[in-house]
Amino acid sequence: DGTALVAPGDTAWLHIPVGPFSLKAPIRVVYVINEKKRRGFAYGTLAGHPERGEESFTVELAEDGSVWLEVRAFSRPSSWVWWAVYPALRFAQFVYTRRYLNALSGAID
Repeated sequence: DGTALVAPGDTAWLHIPVGPFSLKAPIRVVYVINEKKRRGFAYGTLAGHPERGEESFTVELAEDGSVWLEVRAFSRPSSWVWWAVYPALRFAQFVYTRRYLNALSGAID
């Protein structure tokens, strides 16, 4: 119906599965894009998240009718504990980005 699902300033918890456990990671919506042919949002991490940074998701309908998803992220480990497992954090980011892209491509196959 056009009602926004998120708004700048909204906070939420990401639940990141780690084996049989779930890591809770707090985030806050930084901005929302609500244009005719372009929609999206970005969130920033909050204290208690394994990383410090932001991630944005934008979907755009191009003039030729194609649909484009853009995922942008910048981050670094939020503490020395997370620096100790930095390679695992980078791998997890790669896996989740692949999931985002696969989810969109699956919707149009």
